[in-house]
Amino acid sequence: MSYCLNPGCKSPENLTHTEICQSCGSKLLLQGRYRVVQGLGQGGFGATFLAKDESLPGIPYCVIKQLRPVTSSAHVLQMARDLFQREAKTLGKVGNHPQVPRLLDYFEVNKEFYLVQEYISGSTLQQEVKRSGPFSEAGVKQFLSEVLPMLQYIHGQQVIHRDIKPANLIRRSQDKKLVLIDFGAVKDQVDPSRAAASDQTALTQYAIGTPGYAPPEQMAMRPVYASDIYALGVTCLYLLTAKSPKDMDYDPATGEILWRQQVHISDHFAEVLKKMLEVSVRHRYQSSNEVLRALDLEPYLDSLARSMVNQPNRGNVRNRGDRAEELPSMPSSPTARMAAAIRARANKSETTRLDSTDLQTGSSKRRTAQSTPAATATRNTGLGSSGESASRSGSVMAKPNAEDLLATYAKGKRDFTCHDLSLLNLPRTNLSGANFNQAKLHKVNLQNATLTNADFGRASLSQAVLRNANLARAYLSHADLAGADLRGADLSYAYLSNANLRGANLCGADLTGAKVSDEQLSMARTNWSTIHPSGKRGLW
Repeated sequence: MSYCLNPGCKSPENLTHTEICQSCGSKLLLQGRYRVVQGLGQGGFGATFLAKDESLPGIPYCVIKQLRPVTSSAHVLQMARDLFQREAKTLGKVGNHPQVPRLLDYFEVNKEFYLVQEYISGSTLQQEVKRSGPFSEAGVKQFLSEVLPMLQYIHGQQVIHRDIKPANLIRRSQDKKLVLIDFGAVKDQVDPSRAAASDQTALTQYAIGTPGYAPPEQMAMRPVYASDIYALGVTCLYLLTAKSPKDMDYDPATGEILWRQQVHISDHFAEVLKKMLEVSVRHRYQSSNEVLRALDLEPYLDSLARSMVNQPNRGNVRNRGDRAEELPSMPSSPTARMAAAIRARANKSETTRLDSTDLQTGSSKRRTAQSTPAATATRNTGLGSSGESASRSGSVMAKPNAEDLLATYAKGKRDFTCHDLSLLNLPRTNLSGANFNQAKLHKVNLQNATLTNADFGRASLSQAVLRNANLARAYLSHADLAGADLRGADLSYAYLSNANLRGANLCGADLTGAKVSDEQLSMARTNWSTIHPSGKRGLW
């Protein structure tokens, strides 16, 4: 089909390869090369179309955005032209990033302005959630780990996106990477209502974004970089709940979204989201880097606190009864202070951590045992007798058996963070969405298990049996998979960034869309039936 771009055309659809519109007589080949085949969207600022570039080999698709000023006043047209050229320049700059559509062309025809951008084939995150349901915590962490560096790049170019939301994030079919679209290049740059009323009141208006996703300062026409952080936080809520912000309750006194009871996530991740969603700009994360550090620092809080503080000041003491207690000195760097702050928040909010009694049968015996001197001596030693680091709550986490773990999971509890689950026999079990962050799973048997969307971040899975396991969209960042048996495992769209794959057996594994480097895979065993992240089968 050839689509006519004349706003006044009553019948814009024409047969393919037609040169002149059969309804209004307008030329159908824009700039002598772009043939519009379909409308994609329309608003007060103009419209967006899918087109083909017939001047290039293969006649590739592209997206054309058309700005239609509502008045022909010379003053308004010049203002629109200036803004249009400035925004085109900005898009040309940020489009150098592989996860931002490239600006291909821009021009003016008959007092209408056009931007031509790279066409991204794929599904939006909004479509994904509607089709497959909400994301797990691990899935949202994976989403953030991919989007935050992209946002950091955009902000580094002195650009504020202003309209981050699930509908503007496309998972590209070609490589399954997320692409951020719709920078509002010329959207609402000239306010149509004001322009129609009077040429003198046609003031420049920057895109205010989508209500519910845009924070208060952006709605007040004063966006800052942290405004995009807020919108990203609301996007995370949508991914976790499948609810748009307009369907959520809010505090009428502060304007804050009341979301905490609607999501099942760890306390640490909840604290990160809370700070992303601060109504006050001053208390919100100011950059993507700050969010990334907050997400990544949790496993290292203790070591950071030890290594980044000054030596104690021997003169700084306070009396506690008949003894003097040394006061710890303040952290010596901003990173250390941030680590200490995260630790303090985590300790304060640690009220819903998995109770260890749910992981052991005979709870009455446990209560009796805990009152003995031996039990007192082992308190705060971590995962039972293993001597691993204790949970932040300081409760004993005895090593459970397989039946205890499955019973706990059946009750709806999913948090097995830091637990010692080594050598457990769990074949063909369903533990999808469980949180095994930093857990010990050495030589665990999870053959044929369902582990979709599970969080194995920084977990020890050395020599684990994961043959034919379903690990689709699992989060395995920094996990130790040395010598693990992953033959035939489904690792599609799994996040394996920085995971140790030395000696791991990936023969027949499906890594379609997985986040993993060639260097990592070179350390693993693969064969002709291993499916690459690109979707192709064969040896590396």
